[in-house]
Amino acid sequence: MINENFVIVGALLNLFGSSSYVISTLKGKTKPNRVTWFLWALAPLIAFYAEIQKGVGLPSLLTFMVGFGPLMVFVASFINKKSVWKIGRLDIICGLLSLGGLVLWGVTREGNLAIVFSIVADLLAAIPTLVKSYKEPETENYMVFLFGSISAFITLLAIKEWSFAHYAFPVYILVICLLFFVLIKFRLGKKLKFTY
Repeated sequence: MINENFVIVGALLNLFGSSSYVISTLKGKTKPNRVTWFLWALAPLIAFYAEIQKGVGLPSLLTFMVGFGPLMVFVASFINKKSVWKIGRLDIICGLLSLGGLVLWGVTREGNLAIVFSIVADLLAAIPTLVKSYKEPETENYMVFLFGSISAFITLLAIKEWSFAHYAFPVYILVICLLFFVLIKFRLGKKLKFTY
C-alpha cells in the first residue's frame, strides 16, 4: 500500500491524458462519440457523489477526474465540428440504457447501488466507443486511456479500506481503460479483421 496522497498524482496523470484527448479533438484528429463522452462524464460524477456520501475520501478523486475529463472532451467536441463521430442506432440504444441505469440509482438512493448503476451506465456508454475503437482505432487517442489506467492503478494501491465503495469504480476504470488502450494502441480490430 502506498501513501493515499499518491491519488493526487494519479488525478494529475488523468488530467494530462484527458487534456491530450481534448487537444486532439480540437485539432480534428480524434473524433469522440458525444453520447459516450457525455455519459462518461455523468455516470462517474454521480458515482463520485455516492462515494463522498459513503466516506471514501481522497481515493474518490479518481472517480471525479474520470467524470471531469470526459466533460472536457464533450465540450471540446462542440468547438471543432469536424471532430464529431456520427451517432447511430447503437449509440442511442446504449445511451438510453445507460440513462436508465442512472434513473434506477435515483430511485434507490443507496450509495453502493449508485456505484453499481454508475458502473453499468458507464459500461453501456462505452460500447459505441469500444466498437469504434475496434473498427477504426485511428479515430481515437490512446493516451487518455493509458493515463486513466495508471491513475486507477495508483488509486488501488492507495486504498486503505477494501470495501466495495472504495475499490469498485477504480477496478472498473482500470479494466475498461486497459481494454481501450490495447484496442487503440495495437489496432486489434485492424489486425484481427473480424466484422459483425
